[in-house]
Amino acid sequence: MDKNWKKYNALITGVGYYVPDKIFDNAYFEKIVDTNDEWIKTRTGIIERRILEKGATSDLAAKAAEDLLKSMNMSAEELDVIIVATVTPDMFFPATACLVQDKIGAKNAWGFDLSAACSGFLFAYQTACSLVESGAYKKVMVIGADKMSSIVDYTDRNNCILFGDAAAAVLIEPTEDKSLGLQDSLLKVDGSGKDALNMKGGGSLNPPTHESIDNKMHYLYQDGKAVFKVAVKGMADISYEIMQKNNLKSDDIAYLVPHQANLRIIDATAQRMGLSKDKVMINIDKYGNTTAATIPLCLVEYYRNGKLKKGDKIILSAFGAGFTWGAAYTVWGI
Repeated sequence: MDKNWKKYNALITGVGYYVPDKIFDNAYFEKIVDTNDEWIKTRTGIIERRILEKGATSDLAAKAAEDLLKSMNMSAEELDVIIVATVTPDMFFPATACLVQDKIGAKNAWGFDLSAACSGFLFAYQTACSLVESGAYKKVMVIGADKMSSIVDYTDRNNCILFGDAAAAVLIEPTEDKSLGLQDSLLKVDGSGKDALNMKGGGSLNPPTHESIDNKMHYLYQDGKAVFKVAVKGMADISYEIMQKNNLKSDDIAYLVPHQANLRIIDATAQRMGLSKDKVMINIDKYGNTTAATIPLCLVEYYRNGKLKKGDKIILSAFGAGFTWGAAYTVWGI
């Protein structure tokens, strides 16, 4: 994309997150489905995941937003826009962003939900950055939030072990320093992948009926082998492509920030980029796949632990249902 027209770059200036207290470890799944701790760890890298027992996605998102605002000593009334990336909205409408706006008291903000599954944060991040780069808005909050436990079939041993509940948020603001913030992004969709990863029930195609419920159409469906094969190539290729496009060498990159779906997919992406494991953000072992929350959750943890520093060049990368996938090259600015 041609960046010469911009007066501003879009910069992440604040972060926040929320994870529920309830933990489902691998031993829990050994009791309810035919699986074991060693198999789960070897195939996915997951040890435990967080589950929201009471409440909805807007509760997760609002708490992440409040954590961000508190960390910046900032009022919610300063926000211009709230974008919530999610595939588990509280309701089809109103948008979860509206519910979050009300819960945190962001009286001057407008907002909307963005649905791109596990690539949701990446798509919402690009959208927010475009709003800021245009000069029209100064404070845009992006929240990746999903209550995956609400759409997971806990009798499906292949999928129930993968997902957790969480939310994480970033604040995007303008900067005239073109060396910082979002530098470039590559985003893709391919709707021909619709049959491999979806939730068939609940929408206008298959409205709720007794039959749709009996047939478990309101749960996430995934053909794991088919998705794995495409995701490995998609995430690895686009992460390498954005490096090549911006003349980046492996040594230039401080971190790969990958969607946390599967440790083997993450490892393959890092290898394609020529990165050692210490340059890859990982927290799948603690949270599992939290869909739109994974990438910002990594950013918050690594920044607050002092591992992510101003000037660090990072590549955000994701792959999700749709199919959707993409990568973003960002220079950390705080």
